Amino acid sequence: GKEYPAVLQIHGGPHAQYGLGFFHEFQVLAAAGYVVVFSNPRGSKGYGQDHCAAIQGNWGSTDWTDIQAVTRFMQKHPSINPSRIGVMGGSYGGYMTNWAIGHSNDYVAAISDRCVSNLVSMSGNSDFPLEPDRYFPGNFWDRPDERWRQSPIAYFGEVQTPTLIIHSEGDLRCNIEQSEQVFAALNCRGIPARFVRYPATTSHGMSRKGPPDLRIHRLQEILDWWSCYLKGKPA
Repeated sequence: GKEYPAVLQIHGGPHAQYGLGFFHEFQVLAAAGYVVVFSNPRGSKGYGQDHCAAIQGNWGSTDWTDIQAVTRFMQKHPSINPSRIGVMGGSYGGYMTNWAIGHSNDYVAAISDRCVSNLVSMSGNSDFPLEPDRYFPGNFWDRPDERWRQSPIAYFGEVQTPTLIIHSEGDLRCNIEQSEQVFAALNCRGIPARFVRYPATTSHGMSRKGPPDLRIHRLQEILDWWSCYLKGKPA
């Protein structure tokens, strides 16, 4: 049978879940000819407290193990071209996208949306609960090593994946400096990267409840990126 390019979508949260409800982003990608794959790795809701709490204070652990298992599934699926797989996600999904490209070359390209890249710098400029010992061990002034160990940017020394970076300047959850660090690191390594910045009037939830024209613009940027890297067509 025919093989199609595929996109692995990673949800935010991390304590959230993908269900069977309508999600316009999946539909846009499917309509453009991509297989859309999504899962609920450890850390997600919906599978009991142990599953949800498995990564508390330890991101990039069993969640990454599960994402790798999904990737292996995609590579073996008869309807998916294993050499045309991309990865994308927003918020914590952006964190895991950054983690994925820092730990693997399985993905032809990536899209990191409103991401987390550096848990040390995030500790001082986010509305996410980062008080001492509430979520991560210690705090960012006496245990920076623990936050840094779990920061995707710490593993960008060998990253090779072309990446589209999307962020809103008015994001109070994941400050835009998180994406600026990703863009800077990719540029320093000579990796193809594009940084799409939306104005300070938009927030962390821009993709869901932002101005319609900017939401459409974002979707077109996503389609153009995948068309270039998963279909080999000029943007």
